Amino acid sequence: MNRRDFLQQSALTTAGTLLIPHFLKAYETQAMGQLPGSTGKILVIVQLSGGNDGLNTVIPFRNDIYYRERPTIAIRPEKVLPLNDEIGLHPAMGSLKALYDEGLVTVINNVGYPNPDRSHFRSMDIWQTASDSDQYLHTGWIGRYLDAACAGKTQQPFRTIEVDDTLSLALKGNNLNGMAVLDPKKLYNQTRSGLVTKLGQAHHDEHESVSYLYKTLAETVSSAEYVYDKAKIQTSSTTYPNHELGNRLKTVSQFIQSGVETSVYYISISGFDTHINQPGQQERLLGQYAEAVGAFMTDLKAANRQNDVLLMTFSEFGRRVKQNASNGTDHGTANNVFLIGGGMPSRRVLNEAPNLTALTDGDLTYSVDFRQIYATLLRDYLGTDDVTILGRKFESLKIV
Repeated sequence: MNRRDFLQQSALTTAGTLLIPHFLKAYETQAMGQLPGSTGKILVIVQLSGGNDGLNTVIPFRNDIYYRERPTIAIRPEKVLPLNDEIGLHPAMGSLKALYDEGLVTVINNVGYPNPDRSHFRSMDIWQTASDSDQYLHTGWIGRYLDAACAGKTQQPFRTIEVDDTLSLALKGNNLNGMAVLDPKKLYNQTRSGLVTKLGQAHHDEHESVSYLYKTLAETVSSAEYVYDKAKIQTSSTTYPNHELGNRLKTVSQFIQSGVETSVYYISISGFDTHINQPGQQERLLGQYAEAVGAFMTDLKAANRQNDVLLMTFSEFGRRVKQNASNGTDHGTANNVFLIGGGMPSRRVLNEAPNLTALTDGDLTYSVDFRQIYATLLRDYLGTDDVTILGRKFESLKIV
């Protein structure tokens, strides 16, 4: 078994359950500072798991086909929060509309990829690995970013953090994984439990792969201590909504304002698989999303960090144009992506509204490959080699 397979197959590599002895501190180095080639910018990714209905999020309120195909779930024109003469936001997203009016939001329509897959798990794998639909990768695009940024340098898993107790495929690299941190104090305490002494008695030098695993885990333990110590420095004075996304964005803001040297944060919230009785469920979820993002941007603005942090929101696919018989929608393909903050110019609706007269098997036809967004953010925002990370060149977008 090689180092990569040994690391990936070991359950101990999940930061939330990490246990490793103090003597392994001998493996680590203490160099800190900005990642090589980094612009000093921070990317925060919010994943809407389940396949958010993009047509009822960014609504083509001038399109008769939209209302014909969705007779009971379409958002009436008078309720839409208009972005331009063609499209507008769901009425529950007032906080996001306020950010748009401030020039802080870019909306990208018709985002997808060739030969789309309607399986939650497969489509999410494609988004998280940045693969083709017929290609199976075992590393994520953020994990490969971490590999590239730390190549030949000190390995520091805290450079990419998922605010959760498990790590997504997106943050798993060939040589280094990011960290899963939901509660910095809990993670810190777990790395110092009674099992540490027992592990300290293990013979870890007898096999190269075992030695490598211990080295990697030691680096993660050190990162847990570093994040815990840093996170105590700054607490937010902004009032966040008391729900999952609000609490997790508050954690991210606390990390940022405390000076944690992290370039990419990842958050996932679920519930967007709205096959049945969609209107009420989606209204609640979109309202929570908008108010949490609004609080987050208010917090960053108060700390004078608004221009340093870009928030990207995506979902693994959209929904079909025609509503189903259960007052909901079924799995579709292309969707919208939001970019918020980051100090970038020309916040706007980037491209054309969905074309409801040119569907592909009843679904929206994509015009923007999601990897174009990744490539642009990697190269022009994070200042790294997008081709190395994504495996090939993708045309950039005029968003940075």
